[in-house]
Amino acid sequence: MIAPWPVRVAGAQQDGVGRDGTDAATAVGTTVDHLTETYRAHYRSLLGLAALLLDDTASCEDVVQEAFIRVHSARSRVRDPEKTLAYLRQTVVNLSRSALRRRILGLKLLAKPMPDMASAEEGAYEILERDQLKAAMRTLQRRQREVLVLRYFVDMTEAQVAETLGISLGSVKAYGSRGLAALRVAMEATS
Repeated sequence: MIAPWPVRVAGAQQDGVGRDGTDAATAVGTTVDHLTETYRAHYRSLLGLAALLLDDTASCEDVVQEAFIRVHSARSRVRDPEKTLAYLRQTVVNLSRSALRRRILGLKLLAKPMPDMASAEEGAYEILERDQLKAAMRTLQRRQREVLVLRYFVDMTEAQVAETLGISLGSVKAYGSRGLAALRVAMEATS
């Protein structure tokens, strides 16, 4: 947003220069611009991350938008601009957890809408496999599911997964290995 008059920023001196000698209005505006640009550039990947943790598109979009709002309001805590995407991803994961906690009983009662497709034959097998995978993923422990989603669907490295979830690299490997084994068993049981 471009204001037609000078913006007063908390902590700025009367002449618009902050305590550290930088132009306070520009420093805050640059942070907002960087956050907005990061959000725009990675919106689809953040939406995909939420989609793998949640089950409906509307909730995914809400979670991603809420993540942007929360990181935007706490942007002063993001000291390293390179970590903006990590903050957004972590917020999406946390908000997805919260959404699942709030509606764990409601998910069992909701009917899932059919996706748009050209014909029933084209997508029938794909839908069946996807539903089986989602059902199998839901049987996993929460951490196993989160590690597998971030590692294989978001295509993060083990180190990035560890940083995003705030756990050790060894824990990521253990959760991933156990999660894959449990997922194989669950998928074989549904076949």
